[in-house]
Amino acid sequence: MFDAKKVKDECVKWIQDFFEENGKGCNAVIGISGGKDSSIAAALCVEALGKDRVIGVLMPCGEQKDIDSAKQLVNHLGIKNFTINIFDGVEGIKNQISEQLELSNQSLINLPPRIRMATLYAVSQSMNGRVVNTCNLSEDWVGYSTRYGDAAGDFSPLSNLTVQEIKEIGRLLELPIELVDKVPIDGLCGKTDEDNLGFTYETLDRYIREGVIEDEELKAKIDGMHERNLFKLQLMPAFKPSEI
Repeated sequence: MFDAKKVKDECVKWIQDFFEENGKGCNAVIGISGGKDSSIAAALCVEALGKDRVIGVLMPCGEQKDIDSAKQLVNHLGIKNFTINIFDGVEGIKNQISEQLELSNQSLINLPPRIRMATLYAVSQSMNGRVVNTCNLSEDWVGYSTRYGDAAGDFSPLSNLTVQEIKEIGRLLELPIELVDKVPIDGLCGKTDEDNLGFTYETLDRYIREGVIEDEELKAKIDGMHERNLFKLQLMPAFKPSEI
């Protein structure tokens, strides 16, 4: 049975140890979307480092309908924050590339998260920071992340925890319940993450932790997604000369 208190305390200690070894006195810089992952990761960093060493970066792309959730989170935690609209950067790059070649739909989807990560690192390197990765195990398992976008970062508090486990920790941290239980939306077509995936996180999490899934067709779909996207979780292959 998942012990949220024990895991939360271990994660807080792990964050403290990371900064002791990889950036003593540095700040945690985190992109704040207003969803559960960034909310809970930010709250864990506040508990580990204190609110004065956590910096939130809100990065709408034009108009973000749920920007109030992101503002609610930074106000609740009392952390320093910046709002940087990435719309002009995304449109500028997209327009220049489009003059020379036709951008694929996947390129258009992945461009904003990659611009957001470049923005986070620009803030981090200007604020003596380390970038927080906010991915979770459930999304990583099926490749629901952008390589060198939201999948990047300097340390990852949540990547070995499922969605259900993260929610339990969020409640323990006494975050506003509407942030913990907020239904994740992709921000592009208005569909929920679960609509895009074709299954619920509850079903996925049970399969990850217990190996139990009743629907064989769904099992094959999840297994296929997992296998196709394993490369996202591995280091870049590097050639090694045999004689050196």
